[in-house]
Amino acid sequence: MNKLYIKSIIFGLATLALTGCSEPADEITSIEYSRNFSPTSFEAKVRNRTNVELTWTLGEGVTEYNLEVYENDNLTFTGTPVRTYTVKPAQVPFTVTYLNGETDYSFRVQATTEGDPSRDSKWSTAHVKTDTEQIFQPVDEADIEPTAVTLRWAAGQEAATINLSPGNIVYNVTAADIAAGAAHVTGLTPETTYTAVLKRADGRTRGTVKFTTGVVLEPTDILVKTGSDLATAIANAPAGYRLVIEPGTYPLASGEATSGAAIQITKDITLKGLKLNDHPVIVGRFKVEANLKVSQVTMDGKGTDGGQAFDFTADGNFDYLIVENSEIQNYTKGFYYVNKAARIGQITINGCLISNVECSGGDMFDCRVGAIEKLNISNNTIWNSCLERDLIRYDDKSSNFAGVAPVITVDHNTIVGANKGKRILYVRFKDNSINFTNNLVTNSEGYFSDQKNTAEPTFDNNVYFSADGFVKAGAIEKALFVDTKGTVLDPKFKDAAKGDFTIGNDNVKDKKVGDPRWL
Repeated sequence: MNKLYIKSIIFGLATLALTGCSEPADEITSIEYSRNFSPTSFEAKVRNRTNVELTWTLGEGVTEYNLEVYENDNLTFTGTPVRTYTVKPAQVPFTVTYLNGETDYSFRVQATTEGDPSRDSKWSTAHVKTDTEQIFQPVDEADIEPTAVTLRWAAGQEAATINLSPGNIVYNVTAADIAAGAAHVTGLTPETTYTAVLKRADGRTRGTVKFTTGVVLEPTDILVKTGSDLATAIANAPAGYRLVIEPGTYPLASGEATSGAAIQITKDITLKGLKLNDHPVIVGRFKVEANLKVSQVTMDGKGTDGGQAFDFTADGNFDYLIVENSEIQNYTKGFYYVNKAARIGQITINGCLISNVECSGGDMFDCRVGAIEKLNISNNTIWNSCLERDLIRYDDKSSNFAGVAPVITVDHNTIVGANKGKRILYVRFKDNSINFTNNLVTNSEGYFSDQKNTAEPTFDNNVYFSADGFVKAGAIEKALFVDTKGTVLDPKFKDAAKGDFTIGNDNVKDKKVGDPRWL
C-alpha cells in the first residue's frame, strides 16, 4: 500500500477523534436507584430495663422508616407484629417503651419514600431480650422493722408472689395487696439484707429491691441515746460489745470537738448507727489499738488535729478494721494510717462516701511500717479528696513480716478528681497482687504506679474519663503500666459539683461500673 495513502488515513482518523472530543460529556452529579438501600448498622440496646433504643444509619433521600416489633421472637418474624411505627429520620435513635420484661423481641426496619411504595427497601433486623421489670418503689426506712417490712409498688399492678432471700421466703400477693400496691411481709430476721423479687403468675419478674431489716438489741449491745457522751460509752463498754448509736452529733471531746479530738480504741468493739439512712455524726477520730468495726455512721474530721480518721497507734496482731456503709469526710491527712509494726488480717472499706479528705501530710490509705494481708476497697465513692498525694500507699516492710503476700482488691468504686500527678497504687511491699476491676475513674491527672514492686493489676471492665494517665500509654512518661483493657467514656454525672454522681451515659450504665448506688 502506498505510504502516502496510509498517512492520509491516519490523519483523517485523528481529525475525526478530535472532532468527537470537541464538546465534553455531561457530568454525572447524582444517581437515583430504583429502590432505597436497607438501613445499615441497625442495633437494639435495652434502656431502663424494658425500653429498647434502636439506632441505624440514615439513608440519603429516605423520608421515613417502617418499624415492626415482634414479641417472643428470635428473628423469625412469624405472626403479627405487636407494635408498628412510622419513624421520621429526625426521630432516630428511636426508643420503644414499656415492653414486657424478660422477653425476646425482634425488630425490623425498612427505608421508604413517602408516596412511592415501589422504593421500599429490604428489611434490616435486630434482636434483644429485655431486662427484668422494676415496679418496686425504694423501701422507705419507715416501712422497715426488725422482723417485717412493707414493700410498695404502683397500685393496681398485677403480681402473684414476692420471693425473699436469704431464707427462700415466699409471700403470696393478695387482691387487697394489688389494690393497695403494698404488701406487709413478716417472719424476717433482724439486721439481715434481703433481696425481694416481685413475680407475675407466669414467673416473670416485675421488680427487685434490697433492704436491710432493723436492729434488735442483743445482750451484748448497748444503745447510745442522742446527746450521750460517746467517748465515755466506748470507754465503759466491755470488750466485744456493740454500741448501737441513735441519730445525733457526737463530739469525741467534752463539749464541742476541739483540736486533738481523738480517742483510743483499746478493746474489740463495734460502732453501728441505729438507722440505715439517718446516721449519727461522730466528730473526731480514732487511735486504733484493737479490732474495730464501724457501720452506718458519719465520721467528720472538723475541729480535729488534722490526723487520719483511723490511726493505728500500737504494734501487734489485729484481725480487722472494717468500715462499711458510712460517710468519711473533712480529714486533713487521710483515711487510715499504719505507722506501727501492726500485722492486720484485713482492712475492708465498703459502701462508703469519702469526701474532702485532703491528704495534706499523708496519703489516703497509708501503711508505712505495718502489713495488711488483705486490703478490700469496694463499692465506694471518693471525691474532692487525695488531691496531691497517693491513693494507696503501702511501704515495704516485708522483711519484718514473714509469709505476708498482700492481696489488694479495688472493685466497683467511683473515683473523681483524685491525684494531681500522683499514683493510685504506690505499693512497695513485696509479693503483692492487685485486682483493679469495675471502677470508674474521672478527672484525674494521676497514674497507676512508677514502683517496680507494684504488681501490674488484673484489670477488667474499668471506665476512665479525662484521666489519660491510667489508660493511654505514654501520657505519663514514668508510668510503668496502663489499663490496656480500659474504656474511655464520659459518664455524664448528674451533678458532680453537689456530690451527685448518678450516671447519665447509657453506655457507661451498660457496663455496670463504679459505685453501684449511682447506676
